[in-house]
Amino acid sequence: MHFVTSLTVSEGKRLIGKGVAQADFVRRAMDQGILAVGSGTTNGYVVEEITGERFDKKQFVTGRTLPSNYDGPRLAYQHPDLVIRRGERLKVKASEILQEMGPGDVYSKGVNAINYERNQAGVLIGHPTGGGVGAALGIVTAKRIRYLHPAGLEKNVPVDLNEAADMLKDREGKGPTLWVVPGDIFTEIEALRALADVEAVPVGAGGVGGAEGAIWLAVFGDSKSLDKAGEVIESVRGEPAFTES
Repeated sequence: MHFVTSLTVSEGKRLIGKGVAQADFVRRAMDQGILAVGSGTTNGYVVEEITGERFDKKQFVTGRTLPSNYDGPRLAYQHPDLVIRRGERLKVKASEILQEMGPGDVYSKGVNAINYERNQAGVLIGHPTGGGVGAALGIVTAKRIRYLHPAGLEKNVPVDLNEAADMLKDREGKGPTLWVVPGDIFTEIEALRALADVEAVPVGAGGVGGAEGAIWLAVFGDSKSLDKAGEVIESVRGEPAFTES
C-alpha cells in the first residue's frame, strides 16, 4: 500500500525537525550522553522540536543562499546553540562541548549538498580554515562522535560529490570549494521512517507559488503505518516559508 504526497521546503524542514527529535539515537544521546545542535536553517526546526519552544529561526543562520534581489528580514547567528548533556540543557556553544563528546554522542550540522544514492554530503567552503566544519571534523572523527546532517531533499544533486569537489580544486577557480564530509544524512525519508515506520521514495520535485523546491514522495507501508504517516504530514501542512516565520 502507498500514497503519494508533496511537501514544500519549509514543510520538509519541519518534518525533519520532528523526525530528528524522535529518532532513537538522538533521544539516547540527550538522556545518556551529549547532543549538540549548531546553527542552520533546518537545525532551527530541530531545536524547536526538541525543546518545544518556538524562536526566531532567522537568528540561527550562518551560511545561506539568497536571491540577488533579496530584501527580506536580516539573517544572523545570534541565537544560542542547543546543547543537552544527560538531560540538562547547557549554556555553551555546540563547538565548545565537542572536547567532552565521544561515541554515541550526536553533533548536528547542516550541509549544502547531498547525493542521496551515494550517501554523500558536502559543504561549500569559503573560510580559509574551513569554518565550523574545519574546527569540528577532526574531533568528530577522532572521538567517533555521530555527525548528523539534517538536510531536505531539495539539496539532492545528481553528481558524484567527490568528483565535483575535485573539479573545484582548480587553482584558478573562483568562489567556494566543496568538502565532502562524513556523517549521517537525515532527510524527509528518515523523518518519516522515524515517526511512522514507513518508507518514502522521491518521485517528483519542483513547484511554483511558494512551492519552489518542493518534493513529491511515494510513501509505502501497512494501513496503520500509512495512517500515522498521513497524520504526521498533516501536522506540518501550511508551515510558513522560512523568512515568513
